[in-house]
Amino acid sequence: MRAAALSALTALALAACGPSEPPGPATSATAPPAATAKPAATPANPAPAEAAAEPKAPPPEGDCGDQSKLPADQRVANTARWSTASEQDSFAFDVYRGDAEKGPFTKLTSSPIPGAGTSDETHKYEYRDDTIDPCKGYYYYVESISTSGSHEKFTPTFHASAKRRARGGAGDPAGH
Repeated sequence: MRAAALSALTALALAACGPSEPPGPATSATAPPAATAKPAATPANPAPAEAAAEPKAPPPEGDCGDQSKLPADQRVANTARWSTASEQDSFAFDVYRGDAEKGPFTKLTSSPIPGAGTSDETHKYEYRDDTIDPCKGYYYYVESISTSGSHEKFTPTFHASAKRRARGGAGDPAGH
C-alpha cells in the first residue's frame, strides 16, 4: 500500500528556487502531527525532451561560499516544496541534502516539519535552505515520519542547480 503511494510520486512537485525570499513558515499545515501521506496530483517536471528544447542560461555572477554572515533575507536559498493529496497517520517530514545524487545526505531539519495527521485534504509544505553555497548544486529528498515512528523516503531525489557562478569565472554549465 505504501509502495503504491510512492509510485505515484511522478506527480509530486518538488522544486528548488533561486533568489531567497523572506523566510516564512516551514509549512502551510498547522494541524498537530500525526504518517502515510499520498502525493497530490500536481504538474510533473518537464520531460527531458521538453527541457532540452530551451537552453538554460548560465547563473548570474556573484559571491560564492558561506552566507552565514548575511541577514537571512539577503541569502540565496533553495526551497524544497511538496504536497500531499491526503495523509494517514502523518507525524512529520524531514528534509535531507547531499552534494551528489547518491549521497551521502545530511538531515537539514533541526526539528521535523509537522504533518497533517490523518486528513483527506491537500496540504502543501516547503523547506527553505539558506545554508547553501550559491555556486554549488545540491541534491535533496524528503522523508516522511509516521505516528508509529516509521521513517520512509517520501520524494525522489531532486537536483537544485547552482544559483550563481564565481565572479570572473566561466561557471559550471551543469550546475554542479
